[in-house]
Amino acid sequence: MSASQTSDVPTLLVKIFGKDRPGITAGLFDTLAAYSVDVVDIEQVVTRGRMVLCALVTPPPAGLEGSLRATVHSWAESMKMQAEIISGLGDNRPRGLGRSLVTVLGHPLTAESTAAIAARITRAGGNIDRIFRLAKYPVTAVEFAVSGVETEPLRTALVTHAATFGVDIAVVAAGLHRRAQRLVVMDVDSTLIQDEVIELFAAHAGCEDEVAEVTAAAMRGELDFEQSLHARVALLKGLDASVVDKVRSEVRLTPGARTLIRTLKRLGYQVGVVSGGFTQVTDDLKDRLGLDFAQANTLEIVDGKLTGKVTGEIVDRAGKARLLRRFAAEAGVPLAQTVAIGDGANDLDMLNAAGLGVAFNAKPVVREAAHTAVNVPFLDTVLYLLGVTREEVEAADTHDED
Repeated sequence: MSASQTSDVPTLLVKIFGKDRPGITAGLFDTLAAYSVDVVDIEQVVTRGRMVLCALVTPPPAGLEGSLRATVHSWAESMKMQAEIISGLGDNRPRGLGRSLVTVLGHPLTAESTAAIAARITRAGGNIDRIFRLAKYPVTAVEFAVSGVETEPLRTALVTHAATFGVDIAVVAAGLHRRAQRLVVMDVDSTLIQDEVIELFAAHAGCEDEVAEVTAAAMRGELDFEQSLHARVALLKGLDASVVDKVRSEVRLTPGARTLIRTLKRLGYQVGVVSGGFTQVTDDLKDRLGLDFAQANTLEIVDGKLTGKVTGEIVDRAGKARLLRRFAAEAGVPLAQTVAIGDGANDLDMLNAAGLGVAFNAKPVVREAAHTAVNVPFLDTVLYLLGVTREEVEAADTHDED
């Protein structure tokens, strides 16, 4: 039967609300079953121990609606609940074309920012069909299901104003492909880890200031990445290779990094890293964290000393995007189902090539160019952008402890 044919069919909306406890849902439908009604729709929400249960059902046989109403109210009273029954026509109105999922991360999430987001959705022509909380810590994460507006204009309307709202916002198209994103590739320095690896090596070589000067020149656009890489690595010439182990021990993972990777692996994702840093560190991270892919530049070591050169393929801005495509091909994952995470301009090609590009505590130019941005210091909040709930995160942790 078509939507137009069902729009004039009588239905009853049965609403039950009160303190949540086991058996309420079963009890309501046991009560309704005595009247031979069919279930058209069900929705149940529990907030701070208070339940709202809505059942849209067909009317009972002629002459029994009054009895159904009385029986439902009597049952609800016996359960110390309240009931409301509303007669009407048809099912829910059809959702508009264009369906998106809007994930909002707040630390905290204020009423003011929520109102601004809802108003912006309405102004863009969208309708909020459902709101669901994904997590309450370390940030509050909620997901809005929106219809009536295409994803790209909705993303433009929301993401460009996220900083004004004081929240992080991600907008993705709804559909099966969201949970089909099965490859996550991230930058290393200032993303997976809190450090810049070249600076850790420079500290042992006593050339921190010189490395910082080259980095600043690159930031000003006076040197491209490859030029700055060679210039900085040259300053490490003669450094004893034993410093590699010291640098590995000094690397600090970003808060939430282990949780992010552990949960992704538990959910069947493949995870990789690409870095403008060095394989002497990324290979160690790959082993420690159980990563599937890792690629970086390699410091040349001869006779136990750093030569001040790098060997092999240079991993620069274009190289990171190229490696994302390579990893996706090896993993058998379409590029549209990949996620890339990074913080610097060197990551932009990779972020734009991925199905979802996430700027993590990034420079303004990167935040503006990426699909979405996360500006809290917890890397595992990226999970909420993928629709993973805090309960799923904790379940993965529990499984790993067993």
